[in-house]
Amino acid sequence: MPRMFRTLEVSDPALSPPGLRFVTVKSAALGQRADLLLFVPPQAATLQDLPLVLLLHGAFSSHWAWAFQGGAHLTAQRLIDAGDIPPLVLAMPSDGLWGDGSGYVAHGQQDFERWIVDEVPAAVRAACSACSDASPLCIAGLSMGGFGALRLAGRYPRRFVAAAGHSSVTEAAQLDALMAETRAGWAATPADRGVFAALREATAPLPALRFDCGRDDPFMGVNRQLHAELQAAGIAHDYAEHDGGHGWAYWARHLQDTLRFFGQTLVNRTPTS
Repeated sequence: MPRMFRTLEVSDPALSPPGLRFVTVKSAALGQRADLLLFVPPQAATLQDLPLVLLLHGAFSSHWAWAFQGGAHLTAQRLIDAGDIPPLVLAMPSDGLWGDGSGYVAHGQQDFERWIVDEVPAAVRAACSACSDASPLCIAGLSMGGFGALRLAGRYPRRFVAAAGHSSVTEAAQLDALMAETRAGWAATPADRGVFAALREATAPLPALRFDCGRDDPFMGVNRQLHAELQAAGIAHDYAEHDGGHGWAYWARHLQDTLRFFGQTLVNRTPTS
């Protein structure tokens, strides 16, 4: 099989924090090097085809945020050790580091969507022998990453078993207030610009969906609106509201809800789904 990446560098396990692997690849979709952080639990040593969870960060951030601001790897290991979720691998990629945030969509000469959907899973398979083409794939994100995760679930429903968002941006235009750059040149079909449009226009049965938001979050209103739109359209999903705002105290606390949701979805899958 031909290699997808011209170059792929993986950190030395003896020098990396336990369970974490830093990966840099030459991305054809982006035309540059790109980074991702992997969490591989010790249980992976004796397992194959482990589920892979992609965690997408928000604006201004990068591949290290979910682990070193949110403790995602610690939450996953705790749930695995307790038997609350099956062993799984976390992949925490950068969004491609365009401006204040790429939105995880194609624009200009760079395809940030293809980086996430095609190249990140391939990089994980190259760097972690416990994952393969048979590994079930889940995707989640916070804020801009929630926009990416939920929108990509609609764009690629056959790729993902489940998808989730925390404090999600629901329309690309909501990023304008956060960014120094403009969205000129970004892909602009309805499914590129909005979560609901992407989910409504899905060409196959959607993966299992959940999203939540803090009651003090500035995106509370648009998350409630998305919930109402999905209900009206008959699109199945889980939705929750909690105390909290738009920050790591909220996301670190509620990542466990998403991982449990993913774990239950994986356990309930039929072999042919």
